[in-house]
Amino acid sequence: MKTLGHWIGNRSVPGASGRFAPVHDPATGARTARVPLADVAEVDAAVAAARTAHRTWGTTSLARRTAVLFRYRALLEAHREELAALITAEHGKVRADALGEVARGLEILELACGIGEKLKGELSTEVSTGVDVAALRQPLGVVAGITPFNFPAMVPMWMFPIAVACGNTFVLKPSEKDPSAAFRLAELAAEAGLPDGVLNVLGGDRAAVERLLEHPDVAAVSFVGSTPVARHVHRTAVAHGKRVQALGGAKNHMVVLPDADLDLAADSAVSAAYGSAGERCMAVSVVVAVGESGDELVQRIADRTARLRVGPGDDPASQMGPLITREHRDTVASYVTSARAQGAEVVLDGTATRVEGHEDGYFLGASLLDRVPLDADAYRDEIFGPVLCVVRAASYDEAVGIVNASPWGNGAAVFTRDGGAARRFQLEVEAGMVGVNVPIPVPVGHHSFGGWKDSLFGDLHVYGNDGVAFYTRGKVVTTRWPDPADAGIDLGFPRTDR
Repeated sequence: MKTLGHWIGNRSVPGASGRFAPVHDPATGARTARVPLADVAEVDAAVAAARTAHRTWGTTSLARRTAVLFRYRALLEAHREELAALITAEHGKVRADALGEVARGLEILELACGIGEKLKGELSTEVSTGVDVAALRQPLGVVAGITPFNFPAMVPMWMFPIAVACGNTFVLKPSEKDPSAAFRLAELAAEAGLPDGVLNVLGGDRAAVERLLEHPDVAAVSFVGSTPVARHVHRTAVAHGKRVQALGGAKNHMVVLPDADLDLAADSAVSAAYGSAGERCMAVSVVVAVGESGDELVQRIADRTARLRVGPGDDPASQMGPLITREHRDTVASYVTSARAQGAEVVLDGTATRVEGHEDGYFLGASLLDRVPLDADAYRDEIFGPVLCVVRAASYDEAVGIVNASPWGNGAAVFTRDGGAARRFQLEVEAGMVGVNVPIPVPVGHHSFGGWKDSLFGDLHVYGNDGVAFYTRGKVVTTRWPDPADAGIDLGFPRTDR
């Protein structure tokens, strides 16, 4: 079993707090590593390294910053298989899914490589006689990211490439459940030439998070996780004067209208509900079947789901891997049991699934629940596992009403052949990301990722233009080079009509 260290100032630093968390292989249940849990002094050391680094990195030319990022992108491309293997070993997702995660992270890094275009300022000349006004954006300083277990490489890469490209320095606190990918990302960044202290990674739990939220030298915090924690992060960081983007939980709905291609809808529902064992904030967790085609849709979903192959992520035959911990697996399984007691029809029950040769792994088969009451726990809670709920609606209006009544608003999708209905849905649904015949509408890097309602706390989304705006602050400069003849006192309000 290996012992990981913090990454501070471009070197691995042994944990000094005396506290460690175990890291497991979810496919076997075996303990494979331990990660240090930072105390206040270790968080302060990482922030101090970042603050020192910012003195020079914040004024480093865009050409030099982007040169490092281009080299970094080449290194990540060369090491994508290694990164995917780390993700599979600690998270459990299948290789294809892990490679896809790395690819989506690279997409944001590519955006960061072109940061010069995003940081272009504005200039207005002669706004008044001899007066020019320029607008520019500058880095904040030291910023922090707190990221979840379900995307141990992609979500950090949604944050730090944009932040450092804008001239900030970064302290990352990844999930202690699967931290190795984040540490490897930092090592490769150093190999690409990122200066000491620009990117720091801390092992840690709540104690590290709380210190980052209150640290006076941390200017902004990016967070992705559950809604209760996102709300706490937002309130605490704002109370300490920080800029915050805190992305919370989700209960993403997929509305299937009677005219939809049912085969496409069924394929999409299965892919979006059970990919990565449902441990995605953009997973489809509810299908709203509209009208009389609901029975046929459920049957098609059930037929496809029953054929899914559950197994270890490093087995090429596996389509769905284990869940992250034994405790989480048991919690997810309990929703299937409670749903039956609360009036749902259990079409498929995956709670008894076992994988031969991996009896101690955290495996759970795919479950399908039909006619789920809206007050059932399986509908009301974010399950974050391979459980798909189907609810019924008699009309389009009733379906949209169900979606909009949810406290979450991360993503929503509609499946239909009717362009008018699709257009109505785009405008009427209360969600930050909308798909039309697309079940997981995660935006490409040129746009921004973020939800509505209890899925986002803060004003700005992640990456894209919102990411650049989040990691910079605006400054407006008004300039005049007066002629000596213009001297004189004028107590009137400044005017631009002269």
